[in-house]
Amino acid sequence: MKIRLLLLLMLVGMFASCGSSRRVGKADAAKSVRQTTLSPEQQRKYDYFFLEATRLKVKREYDAAFDLLKHCLSIDPYAASALYEISQYYMFLKQVPQGQAALEAAVVSEPDNYWYNQALASLYQQQNEQEKAINILEEMADRFPAKRESLFALLDLYNQKQDYGKVIETLDRLEDKIGKNEQLTMEKFRIYLQMKDDKKAFQEIESLVEEYPMDMRYQVILGDVYMQNGKQQEAYDMYQKVLAAEPDNVMAHFSLASYYEQTGQRELYKQQLDSLLLNKKVPADTKLNVMRQVIAQNEQAEADSTNVISLFDRIIQQDTEDDQIPMLYAQYLWAKNRKEASVPVLERVVQIDPTNKAARLMLLEIAVQKSDFEQVIKVCEPGIEVTPDALEFYFYLAIAYNQAERQDEALAVCRKALENVTADSKKEILSDFYSIMGDIYHTKNQMTDAYNAYDSALVYNPANIGALNNYAYYLSVERRDLDKAEEMSYKTVKAEPSNATFLDTYAWILFEKGNYAEARIYIDDAMKSDGEKSDVIVEHCGDIYYMTGDVDGALKYWQQALDMGSQSKTLKEKIKKKKYIPE
Repeated sequence: MKIRLLLLLMLVGMFASCGSSRRVGKADAAKSVRQTTLSPEQQRKYDYFFLEATRLKVKREYDAAFDLLKHCLSIDPYAASALYEISQYYMFLKQVPQGQAALEAAVVSEPDNYWYNQALASLYQQQNEQEKAINILEEMADRFPAKRESLFALLDLYNQKQDYGKVIETLDRLEDKIGKNEQLTMEKFRIYLQMKDDKKAFQEIESLVEEYPMDMRYQVILGDVYMQNGKQQEAYDMYQKVLAAEPDNVMAHFSLASYYEQTGQRELYKQQLDSLLLNKKVPADTKLNVMRQVIAQNEQAEADSTNVISLFDRIIQQDTEDDQIPMLYAQYLWAKNRKEASVPVLERVVQIDPTNKAARLMLLEIAVQKSDFEQVIKVCEPGIEVTPDALEFYFYLAIAYNQAERQDEALAVCRKALENVTADSKKEILSDFYSIMGDIYHTKNQMTDAYNAYDSALVYNPANIGALNNYAYYLSVERRDLDKAEEMSYKTVKAEPSNATFLDTYAWILFEKGNYAEARIYIDDAMKSDGEKSDVIVEHCGDIYYMTGDVDGALKYWQQALDMGSQSKTLKEKIKKKKYIPE
């Protein structure tokens, strides 16, 4: 194996020296390099082993395929197909010099193979060997005239070298092949400006107008170019010329508005924009694009948003049927941190198009942030009807119903959501629905159904800490399955060690199991984590303190819980009798 590899490396070295002594890719060079002709038997063997190498490559048996390719080259050292394939292996092994030499030899051996040439040109570019890349790409442009890719690659290389004369020459060659167009002309314009040849730069744009005299777009572009380069009068004359021919030309109207703005004619600028954006003949898509440009210009100028907002208001008052402009308006308001102001705009969007999920989700986010559950219901009730696959609306509607003590409706929404799940639905969302159902069943005192729901929630997401906590706590209240409850509760404390609710649950389970000293450690942690804000946690703290022998501490916390408005049935009796009384 090592001997064969050494021989192959020597062979590739020979290809490398051969490639460097002559210009790669010439057909006559290929003829002079190939000095042997295979006999029919040798050709048969070569074909067999090459096909076998290809088969092994498909099976990802790369070592065996590599060995067979070397064997192919022992039969025919100049076989372009084997040289190309083995070059790819060298590249994969990051042995670039060997891979490059093999690829160069493949091109010398078969110069009319476009893909071998393309691969070598790409390699030269990757290796930053610009001159070699340019040489082979120039040869490819001559050898493969139907292919344009080599000319575009040359454009990039000549631009990198700042060889602007060659860039212009290459652009001219492209124009000969595909005709004059906007992209090529604008590139030539840019290059001439780089070359400080303003005269030829403007001649290029003017020649585009002459080539397509009926296409008003190019005349507007010429006006824009004049404007960008300080030729304001020429720009104005061009816009007026276009509008004389096409009074409703949107591009010209917008460019003329930009002209007025840049020349300080604010009133004319406003009038021009109004004539465009308040014109019912102008398609909604066009208005949308114009408004995007207005926003972009306003941002670039770091101007106040008042003018943009005022323009939006005038447009949506005039056009009551399109939802695209109001949607863009709402997004703009969000970008300016004015979410509340976007509510009536978004409501208008969903009124025009009830299926606009993005607008409805934006309304939902605002309502959730404000904890406005009535608004959540208002947004989500139609949402689940018009977009039944959007589980977000079911989720927040169920929560809002539950907050409004409409438990039966909340359960119905959860069941309906579960009927609309798909294979792509996230298991975490399904788990959340079952967790909500468990909470509701607990509220209705249907504990068997509650525990079944929590079990389902944990099947879909074993790490659902909300379900784990509530499930564990309710088991502890019923003083059942306390080992299971402790295991579940510990997972929540481990996940969120500063969560007062989770710490309280774990402490209470330990309390119910008689582990009072350990329970006190966790209830103290709960109190330090804002637990003193909950009358339930404060009362639990008193209970645990009592069972650890701290009666004074227990009385203090029981009284504190009472002062906080606790509705505990046994709290007053605990204080009166100065002892723990279980519920």
